[in-house]
Amino acid sequence: MLPFHVRDVNPPKPRLLSIQSLRLLHSRPALRWLPLLLGFILVIWLFAPFLTDYTRHSPPFTTPQIPLDSGVLSARAQSVKEAYIHAYSAYHRDAWGFDELRPVSGTTVNNFNGWSVSVVDSLDTMWIMGLYDLFEEGLKVVTKTNFYMASDGYVGFFETIIRYLGGLLSAYALSGEPILLEKADQLGSVLLPAFNTPSGLPMFAVNPTTGATRGGWTGSVLWAEALSNQMEFKYLAHLTGNAKYYQKTEKVMELMYHADITEGQFPTQWDSHTGKPTNQHFSVGAYADSAHEYLLKQWLLTGQSEPKTKELYLRVVDSIIDTLLYVTPNRKLLYVTDTNSGSPTYKFEHLSCFLPGLLTLGAHTLDLPKSTKERHQWAAEGIATTCWLSYADQATGLGPDEMTMMRSDSADDKWVTHLQEWESAGRPGGVPPGLGVTKPQSDASTRDYRADKTTYLLRPEAIESFYLLWRTTGDEAWRERGWAVFQAIEKHARLERGYASVSQVDAVPAKHMDEMPSYFLAETLKYLYLMFIEQEIIPLDKWVLNTEAHPLPIFQWDQKERKKFNIPAR
Repeated sequence: MLPFHVRDVNPPKPRLLSIQSLRLLHSRPALRWLPLLLGFILVIWLFAPFLTDYTRHSPPFTTPQIPLDSGVLSARAQSVKEAYIHAYSAYHRDAWGFDELRPVSGTTVNNFNGWSVSVVDSLDTMWIMGLYDLFEEGLKVVTKTNFYMASDGYVGFFETIIRYLGGLLSAYALSGEPILLEKADQLGSVLLPAFNTPSGLPMFAVNPTTGATRGGWTGSVLWAEALSNQMEFKYLAHLTGNAKYYQKTEKVMELMYHADITEGQFPTQWDSHTGKPTNQHFSVGAYADSAHEYLLKQWLLTGQSEPKTKELYLRVVDSIIDTLLYVTPNRKLLYVTDTNSGSPTYKFEHLSCFLPGLLTLGAHTLDLPKSTKERHQWAAEGIATTCWLSYADQATGLGPDEMTMMRSDSADDKWVTHLQEWESAGRPGGVPPGLGVTKPQSDASTRDYRADKTTYLLRPEAIESFYLLWRTTGDEAWRERGWAVFQAIEKHARLERGYASVSQVDAVPAKHMDEMPSYFLAETLKYLYLMFIEQEIIPLDKWVLNTEAHPLPIFQWDQKERKKFNIPAR
C-alpha cells in the first residue's frame, strides 16, 4: 500500500426521502415543488466541487498519440525513451511511494515533500514519450495525494512550484485530465501563504496545512525564488479564474519594475520586509538562474501581452552582455561569470549553461534591431560552445559542475571589448570572438580553466541549450553534441538501478554518487527526446517550457480576466 495521505473520495450521501413521504408532500399544493427543490439541492451538493471556474479554459491542444513502436521515432529518440524506461522502472521497483531512488544502494529518500516527486515531475515526459500506461498509473498517485504536512514540517516554495505545480499544470495541458487541474488548484492554494510578507516577496518555505512560513539559510529571499513562480501562477489563474494567483505573483513583478538597481543588475538576495536587495552579487548562476528565464518566458506565455516583462528582460540581458561575459586568453572561450560589488569572480557554473538557450529563444521570438539580435545570438552560440567543450574535454565526456576560468593580467578580457575591436577591424575572418574554437583538449593544463567542482549531477542545462539552439537555428551540430552527451551518460552514468550522478568527470572508470534527481526524468531525458524525435510535438510558438522543462501552452488574457485581475492594457 502506498504511503500517501488519502482523501475520502466517496463521502457519505444524505438519506433520501421515502416514496410514501414524497406522495404525502405531493398531495399538499404548497409543498408540491419541495421534492424537486430538494433534488436540485442534492445535485448541487454532490457536484459542486466540479462546477468551478476551471472549466472555462480547457487545454487548447494535445500532443500526438505516438505508439511506442511507431516508425515516427528515430533510433536516437527510441534510445532516449528506453533510457527513461530504464530509469523510471528502477524507481518504480525500488522506490515507489517515495520521492527519489538512491541508485547505488537501492534505497529511497523523501527529499521533496514525500509526494512522489519522481512521478509528478515526469508525468509530462511520460505523455510526450507516449508512455500512456505509466501516465495512467501516475494519475492514480496524483489522485491519492492531498499535500498534507505535519505542523512542524515545511515544503520548499521554489522547488514545489517548479517540480510539482509545474508538473501538474503541464500534464493537464497535454492530457486534459481534470484531476490534474484539481490537484494543481489545491496545491497552488496552500502555497499562497508564502507571499504573506510585508513586501510580497515569497518566503523560502511554507507549511501547506497550517500556512506557517519560514526563511531559508541565507536569511534573505533569493532572486530565483522570487521570480520563478510567475509562469505557473499566471497559467493557474487563467485556468481557474482565481485572481489571487495572478495578484500575488504580479506584486513581485511590480516590485522588480520599480526596483532601485544599477543598469538591470538584479542582486541575488532580497529582504522580505523592505523588498530591497541585501547584497551586490549579480549572477546568472545559482540564486538567480531561473529568474532570468521567467522575465522572457512569462511574456511569451501570456501571448506577449505584458510588455513590462519584455522590457525588463532586455535591460537585464544588456547588463549580462556588458558586465558578465568574458573570453579566456588562450583558447578564446566565451563564458558567463558573476560579479560581487562589480568585481568578476571568473567562476563559470554548469547551471549557467541554460543562458544560451534563453538568449537564442529571445533572439528567435523578439522583434530586435539587427545588431542586437546578432549580439544575443553570438553570445548564445559562443557560451554554448564553451559548455560543450567543458563536456568534450573530460575523460567521461560529461561536464563539471563549476569551473574557474583563466584570465589575462594585462588585457581586458570582457567579451564586449573583444567584440568592439573585431568590429572596428572590419570583422576579420567573419567569426566573432569566442565562437571559433571547437576542438576538445584532453590535457587539463591546456584547457583555460580549472574544474573546482568535478561532479556531473545529471543536470540538463547544457542539453537544454543545445536543444533550443537546434530548434531556433536548424544547425545539426547542436544535435550531434547532444547525442555525444547522451552517449556519455549511457556509458558512465547508467547503472543496474537507473542512473547516478558522477563524482569525477575527468577520470574513468567513473565513480558514482547515490542519487538520481527527479529533474533527470523531467528535464534531461525530455530535452534529449525532443531533440531527436522527427516531428516537433512541442512547437516553440505554441508552448513555453518552465525552468523544470514543463511545457505550458501560450494563452491570451481575455477582457473578463483583464478586468477581474486588474491587468493593464498593452
